[in-house]
Amino acid sequence: MLELRNIIKNYEVGDNRVEALRGVSLAFRPSEFVSILGPSGCGKTTLLNIIGGLDRYTSGDLIINEKSTKDFKDSDWDTYRNHSIGFVFQSYNLIPHQTVLSNVELALTLSGVSRHERRQRAKEALELVGLGDQLSKKPNQMSGGQMQRVAIARALVNDPDILLADEPTGALDSVTSVQIMEILKKVAQKRLVIMVTHNPELAEQYSTRIVKLRDGTVISDSAPFEATAVQGRDEPKKPIEKHKRSAKKDKKGKTDKERKSSMSFFTALTLSFNNLMTKRARTILTSFAGSIGIIGIALILAVSQGINGFIAQVQEDTLSAYPLSLQSKAQDMSAMLSAMTSVSDETDYTGTGKIYVDDSLGTMMQAMASTVDNNLEAFKKYLDANYDQIKDYVSDVQYTYDYDMHVFNSDGTVEVGMETLLENMGGAFSGLSEMAAMSGKMDVFSEMINNQTLLDQQYDVIAGDWPTEANEVVLVVNSNNSISKMALYMLGVLPH
Repeated sequence: MLELRNIIKNYEVGDNRVEALRGVSLAFRPSEFVSILGPSGCGKTTLLNIIGGLDRYTSGDLIINEKSTKDFKDSDWDTYRNHSIGFVFQSYNLIPHQTVLSNVELALTLSGVSRHERRQRAKEALELVGLGDQLSKKPNQMSGGQMQRVAIARALVNDPDILLADEPTGALDSVTSVQIMEILKKVAQKRLVIMVTHNPELAEQYSTRIVKLRDGTVISDSAPFEATAVQGRDEPKKPIEKHKRSAKKDKKGKTDKERKSSMSFFTALTLSFNNLMTKRARTILTSFAGSIGIIGIALILAVSQGINGFIAQVQEDTLSAYPLSLQSKAQDMSAMLSAMTSVSDETDYTGTGKIYVDDSLGTMMQAMASTVDNNLEAFKKYLDANYDQIKDYVSDVQYTYDYDMHVFNSDGTVEVGMETLLENMGGAFSGLSEMAAMSGKMDVFSEMINNQTLLDQQYDVIAGDWPTEANEVVLVVNSNNSISKMALYMLGVLPH
């Protein structure tokens, strides 16, 4: 039993309200053929959508088998539409690349029906509408009337309680329209059929009841029906019952009406694969375009990761060769910047009879030569006290002191180092020896860092082992296993 009680449906369009239904109250018998007539815009399709659960009413109540739908959840509406309602539309809504049998069978995929049973019931539904010999055809190989029959068979394959038809003959000629109406009349002998139409002649000839709408209200009803009271909300829910029709059960003893809407993963995968195969060209182009996008993204990520790794390696190599250093005396950068930003005196002294001297260049040179003293003693105390906080951010901390370490060769006759080498090369190089002594950058010996991990990353041991004592040294060669001849002179291996 189906009943509408004071159904109101409003649509909000911006600041305007459109009243599609204005208090429609109707009750329907379990099996009858009801035609809903009225001019365009009177609310016929809206009424049909509310009955079918495609749209929600603003107020009122829709009663299904004496049960109110005010508290229905989305899952309840899904079950109601899938098991109790069959839809027949004017535009057929058939899938063009599927066969007639597959189109009808598709309506059962969400019902959890086995593939064998789906096929059997789809064949029976097509035989009912006179298309038992057209199973393998596709919609584009059929006439409009045949496609509408397929749509009716698809609506009936779930054995619904209610069949809703929205202008089922609107796109058909008169002869085909009569054939469709005959089928609907036959269907209405066992279930409720509600049809929206603009054809009053067909409605008068085939319907058992005619309801007329105007401006969202019922203005006439040829065979009204009085419904029973609605089931109380606190009472146990009653299932949507069959009208004395057989109900097939699954292995768990549940009928189609009791099963929730569901589709197996294999069924969904099969449907998706078939859909892709019917549109091979589009699938190939889409896959190709998607592959280009994926490959492009992967390439960008690979390049960016490689560049980041290269930059990190360059930074690590640079810092290992040229570490950050602080000296006791450093150039006064602030004074130099101030001198560089200051401009020469641009005052116009013409006409004064005097010449003024601009000493901006001398000021800059003096600023470049100025130095500041760094309190390295206090800084060392700070590092020693807070080393645990910075140890994760440094490789090693080394200290050098202002005293000359004199190293001689094994017989004690030659002092090892660049300064001695330059002095022995002659008076022309004596100035270079002084520069070497001042810079401290040309010493043949340097202290190893106290970070074995970084040493292992930067160097390969090609002979011997890493030193473990303070009096052990390491000879460093380049990547080609070569050493400069100047290094041998500085070490005293070759005579000065």
